[in-house]
Amino acid sequence: MKNPKTSQPIVPRKASRRTSAALLAAIVLFASSPAFAVNKDMVQLQTQVQQLQDAVARLQQSNDERMGVMKDLVQQSADSVNKMSANLDAAEKQMQAQQTAQSGKIDQLSGQMQSLNDSIDDIRARLTALQKVMQDVQSQQQSIGASTPGQSASSAPAATPAPITATPPSASDSASPGPAVRQGKPSADVPLAGGSASPAVPPVDDLYKAALGDYMSAKYALSSSEFGDVIKSYPDNPLAGNSYYYQAEIEYRAGRYTPAVQAYDHVIEQFPDSNKVPVSRLHKGMALIALKQTDAGVKELRGLIQRFPNSPESMQARSKLSGMGIPVTPHH
Repeated sequence: MKNPKTSQPIVPRKASRRTSAALLAAIVLFASSPAFAVNKDMVQLQTQVQQLQDAVARLQQSNDERMGVMKDLVQQSADSVNKMSANLDAAEKQMQAQQTAQSGKIDQLSGQMQSLNDSIDDIRARLTALQKVMQDVQSQQQSIGASTPGQSASSAPAATPAPITATPPSASDSASPGPAVRQGKPSADVPLAGGSASPAVPPVDDLYKAALGDYMSAKYALSSSEFGDVIKSYPDNPLAGNSYYYQAEIEYRAGRYTPAVQAYDHVIEQFPDSNKVPVSRLHKGMALIALKQTDAGVKELRGLIQRFPNSPESMQARSKLSGMGIPVTPHH
């Protein structure tokens, strides 16, 4: 059926409404389906991004906590190391102080023992001189008793016969008795009768006593010359070894190390049994070190320790080597 005005077929209203509704629903469904799918994907992506951000935040927080713990551990370790370093420094300073104090005590003990040895040498020289005087007095008494005529045997001095005797005077000499003639080897201070008078050399004990007395009085130039007289006049006497030692000591104390080493060598090589050998080797080694001859000085100190291990000079040599950071015995 057509509409006469429009010539279009007439559609019933009810059917038209149904068709419009269906068409509208199809259009809406067709238009809304892609948008709904896109929104769903976006929501899922945003959710995943949020989860990832949360995971990164948790990881960052965990790393921060771990870094904080590590920083604390490192700080504690640094504090421990600093404390250990401070303790080591304190211990090292304490050891150095103890070593210095011990070295000072050893030096003091060595000086005291050396002074004691010097005093003993002085006393020995005095005793020797006193013994000689007593022997001279006895010889004079025997000479007077033997040259006096008419003296009874009972009036002769009851003294122990001395090794030097007098020759009885002859009848021609009874009026004016001549000088006593000593039997045996003539001494250096008694000139030979009838011979040309040569300069008399004093006995070795007198020379040494005078030189040692001037040394103890700090008259070093004079005493060195007097010790030289002992060495020149009595080169093989044990007191000549002591004289070399004191000459070396004078040079050593004045800082003249080269002549000091030469004088110490005389003691060590020519008088190996002298009680001055240990201290001579000690001071020789120190003099060589002062002369920058370190290897020779260390060798001398090690030789002293090996030869006289229990002497105070050996203890002082060990302290010197330890202070230089050098082992007492060489490493092979």
